[in-house]
Amino acid sequence: MSEFIPQSQPDLAVVIPHYNDLVRLGKCLDALAPQVVTAGAAVEVVVADNDTPADLDPLRAAHLWARFVTETTKGAAAARNRGVAETSARHLAFLDSDCVPGPDWLSTALALAGTADVIGGRIDTFDETPAPRSGAEAFETVFAFCQKSYIEEKGFSVTANLVTSRAVFEDVGPMIVGLSEDMDWCFRATAKGYGLIYRDDLAVSHPTRQDWPALAKKWRRTTLEGFHLNGTSPVERAKWALRALAVAASGPAHLPKVLGSDKLRDSTEKKRGAATLLRLRAARAQWMLAQALRGA
Repeated sequence: MSEFIPQSQPDLAVVIPHYNDLVRLGKCLDALAPQVVTAGAAVEVVVADNDTPADLDPLRAAHLWARFVTETTKGAAAARNRGVAETSARHLAFLDSDCVPGPDWLSTALALAGTADVIGGRIDTFDETPAPRSGAEAFETVFAFCQKSYIEEKGFSVTANLVTSRAVFEDVGPMIVGLSEDMDWCFRATAKGYGLIYRDDLAVSHPTRQDWPALAKKWRRTTLEGFHLNGTSPVERAKWALRALAVAASGPAHLPKVLGSDKLRDSTEKKRGAATLLRLRAARAQWMLAQALRGA
């Protein structure tokens, strides 16, 4: 594809944080490429890379319309902040490098930009391995990325698929490394009076995690980020310990959601998903109790 050079200030900047996941980044950019050509000068795309040790030159050469910048501070929050700083468009669309945008994702983002302060879009899941699903894949098929619920019931959007304006982002402030940045940033935005809405037509897909180590790694990170977001004073740590007990109890309570899910193909997947649900909720409770006791 020939290099795309914007002729005027774009209306929308697409910010893609990335670290050492070249295959999935390639799929993300491949899906985005025809949409960028159609959008023309209305968009700019920046890949904010967290200093990946692998060679990014083949991806750069294949996608000359995307600008690659390096952010040495580790963490997706720092990469997203760098991507915002490197762009000039009035509106911002955050897209994760392991997500595949739907065929009309960019045109939908352009149409929605400016219609609300903060917009979170749908995130579907797909498997990268053949059937039947592993326990981790079955669990994520049922529980991962419940964006509508996150936004309408919990007051935050996952930043893997989020549209806002530069003015809102600058007023709220940058995303913070070490916290659950999606929750923290959205909570700060709504505390300032900005509206947060869900749009089902703004859709991307995310691969399910394939095994227990990958699932546990994700939840160890998010649990630690949640602990720091919760606060570390003695009172806050006591509340965190109580939440740990609630997490442990939630495993059996959510079994019907797995066993009755029409997203899982058969009893094998349902049994695997149920076992992973119980294992994960027990592990999270243990991690949370340890954090409450250690204070870190």
